[in-house]
Order: sequence, then C-alpha cells, then structure tokens
Amino acid sequence: MFNEKKLKYLFTFFISIICISTYAQERLVNLEGKWKFSIGDNHDWSTAGFNDSKWESINVPGIWEDQGFHGYDGFAWYRTTFNGQSLPRNQTLYLDLGYIDDADQVYVNGKMIGFSGFMPPKFKTAYSAKRLYHLPVEYINFNGQNTIAIRVFDVVNEGGIVSGRPGIYRSEANAALLFDLQGLWQFKIGRINDSRSWNEIMVPIPWEAQGYDRYDGWATYKKTFRLPDNIDRNELVLIMGKVDDFDKTYFNGALIGATRDNLRLGRSRSYNELRAYDIPPELIRRGEDNTIIIEVEDIGLTGGIWQGPVGITTKTRYYRYLR
Repeated sequence: MFNEKKLKYLFTFFISIICISTYAQERLVNLEGKWKFSIGDNHDWSTAGFNDSKWESINVPGIWEDQGFHGYDGFAWYRTTFNGQSLPRNQTLYLDLGYIDDADQVYVNGKMIGFSGFMPPKFKTAYSAKRLYHLPVEYINFNGQNTIAIRVFDVVNEGGIVSGRPGIYRSEANAALLFDLQGLWQFKIGRINDSRSWNEIMVPIPWEAQGYDRYDGWATYKKTFRLPDNIDRNELVLIMGKVDDFDKTYFNGALIGATRDNLRLGRSRSYNELRAYDIPPELIRRGEDNTIIIEVEDIGLTGGIWQGPVGITTKTRYYRYLR
C-alpha cells in the first residue's frame, strides 16, 4: 500500500507537469534571442535598475560552452527585458525558460518568482526539469519595461539555458481562478508559533522535491498578497489544491477550514482531497495585505501542498470547475 501511494504521487506529479506544458501553448512574448550574460555572482544583478550594458551577449537558448565560455563551471547570470504593454492584465501567465543546466533562481523586476535545484553549499541539480514559473501580475509593470534576471549554477559539462522555447505564455489551466496563488510561498518546519526562520518554497510541489527529503511531521506555509480592487469580497472560495496529509488553514488569523480523517498512513485518504474553504467577507482586507497560513501535518512519504489549483475564486466558478 505504501509503495502504491508513492507511485501514485510520482505519477500525478509527472502528469501535472505535462498538463502545465499542454495548457501553456500561446506564447505572448518571445524571449528567444540575445540576452545579456556575465560569469560570476552578485545579487545586485537581480535588480531592474542594474546597468548591464557592458556585459557580453549570448544566444538563448544555447549552451554557454559553445558561445565563448568553454570549460566554465560555476555561477553566471542572464538578463533581458520585455514590454509589459503586450500582456493581458486579467490572465494567468507563465514564464517558460525551457531547460537550464544545472540550478537556477529567477527574478522579475528584482522579485524572485521561482527556482529549480539548489545552489551551493547544498547543491542539487535540476538539469532535466522544464522550467515553468508562474508570473505574478503584481510584479509586472504593464505600462512599460520589465527585467528578467536568472542566476545559474553549473557544476560540470554543459551549462546555461540549454534548450526550449523561452517566452511568456498565457495559461488556460487555471481559468477557474480569479486570483492565482501558485508560485513562491514562505515555509518553515514546525507549527505556526515555532521560532524557526522562514524559507521559500514553490507551491504546489511536494516539499521532498525542494530540499526536505524524508521529512515527516508539521510544517507551515505562509502567503501574503493583495486582492485586486475589482474582486467582489462576497462568496469567495480559497482553493488550496491537494495537501499531504492534514491541514489547518487560516485567513488573516482566522481558521477557515481543516481537513483530517485521523486515519493512519496507508488508510488515510486526506492527501487526495481537494481543499476548498469559504472566505468570510469580513476577513478580507481591501487595499491592504492579506495573509494565508497553512499548518500541514505529514504522516509519511510525500508531504505538503502537492497538487493545484491554488488560488481564490467564486463559488459559482468553483462549482463549475468541479463539474
């Protein structure tokens, strides 16, 4: 039974990656071509205002060893810009970067939107994973220029943004959502009041795939955001996808839902239940920050928010999604 559950997770995770690739078909911004490039490492290079005019130019996609950097292993940065006026304001957008060897961190206008693999000293490659990152609308300048900066670490052989069709794509996969919450969240081992420091984690992806291998027990997720003014506060639903195994979900400090069947590993089916909790309108702060906190207890094997969709919608859209 345990192996069956583990295989089911791996299969579903694999299928979800295929589904994202299938849905994200319409490329709105073509990012293939010349990018600015520099070997070395400096976190100031992530900012929109950094002057990269003296950097080298490099073709993306393309192996950097084939473009004048033969034999180089280590850190390097890529930078490019795009015009936000070409993007719709009310759509779910993804940044597709193809395949990167080995690990990467991606910034838009100085804000990290995602990562794959791990940088030293806890290096872990992700060379075989396609990079598909949710592009938060709150980070985009829809009136003009935007900057993408990518920090890459390569340990051996080929390095860089090696293949794919880089661009910004429209996705229909999360059409049921009014406000998409997938992407980067805050995360810590332990419960809400534990004093451990917060780290960053991608949602929805099992935490074992993000550096917390073989961890079972309590962990806490946190996301702070502002809802657009044009969203009506009445009859909103928070969809948290599927969580392994049990959860308590809070909106601005108030418990709005929990899922727990209290069965042991091998019998519990809570991990496969879609979480959808009503948001009382009086809890929603218009024009201010709202915070979601989710306490998760994993009783074995895979853990965390492992499958989407994750976001806010109306009851009408949610019921239509279920059909």
